[in-house]
Amino acid sequence: MRLRGPVFAAVITLATLGAVAPVRAADTLNVISGSTVGGAFEVLGLVAERGGFYAAEGLNVVTQYAGNAAIAAQLVAAGKGDVCSVNIGPLLSGYEKGLRLTAFFSRDPHYLSVLAVLDDSPIRTLADFKGATLGEYSVGSAAEIAANSELSGAGLTRGDYTYIPIGSGAQAISALTSKKVAGVAFPYPELAQYQVVAGLKFRYFWHPILKDIPNDAYAATPATIAAKGDLLARFARATIEAGILIRENPRLAARYFIAGTGAPVTADALDREARLLVLLREHLPAADPYSRTIGELSPLGMDVFTRWSAANGCWKSIARRSA
Repeated sequence: MRLRGPVFAAVITLATLGAVAPVRAADTLNVISGSTVGGAFEVLGLVAERGGFYAAEGLNVVTQYAGNAAIAAQLVAAGKGDVCSVNIGPLLSGYEKGLRLTAFFSRDPHYLSVLAVLDDSPIRTLADFKGATLGEYSVGSAAEIAANSELSGAGLTRGDYTYIPIGSGAQAISALTSKKVAGVAFPYPELAQYQVVAGLKFRYFWHPILKDIPNDAYAATPATIAAKGDLLARFARATIEAGILIRENPRLAARYFIAGTGAPVTADALDREARLLVLLREHLPAADPYSRTIGELSPLGMDVFTRWSAANGCWKSIARRSA
């Protein structure tokens, strides 16, 4: 990891956490997940725990699953936990509303949301989305804002296509296979799950500006970073080691993950989860295990993301500052 200084009030890199302290008796770190225990990125914590990486760093990590990123962020901001998993966009928008959290480690080196169609779709270019109906989780989602930006670059206006909410899981799969929607604006990990559980194959259209900018991270309050910087650095290192194991031995990582969720570790479950982890390898820390910047939220990337957000009207105060 190349260590750099802070960037913006709500985002820092690991340099700000200070040097890693020598391992001692286990220190407790309370993590509040913005997902459920079976969420795609929760594999990192469960593999770090079951694989002994937390223990090797002298950490006792206690994880609660809030099931909602906004709730997780609010709990950590209120001092009910040390670390939460959040999306960078709401983290910054929350900052202008008084939510004081700082991102310190990226869980995905790429932008989460993507525009996608089934691989048998006649849509092969962005211009082909003219007249299409697109599915999304809910109207006005972050994925919709990114898709609008992407499609505008192909000369389409907002009146050239429509959105409908299709939920997730079986409901979303049905909307795709029945051709109720021509494509979706969804997080990539969700679509990777559909590839595994339903055998769907997708053609992806990544945002040309955002595709290599992380927007999912672990965050803490400035006070926690000041007081527990060494714990957070050790937590980040254990997370990196979990990411490397997932990449190098997805079947063993799948076993750790399934056992950690409390589900039976069957041969079928292992096969499904291992296949999913292979699809997710590029969207987890250690996508490049030789990189010196794993988990970094680069100042340049955050600057581009903030300016893009302002240009697309995401947050009023950022738009004013960037004007």
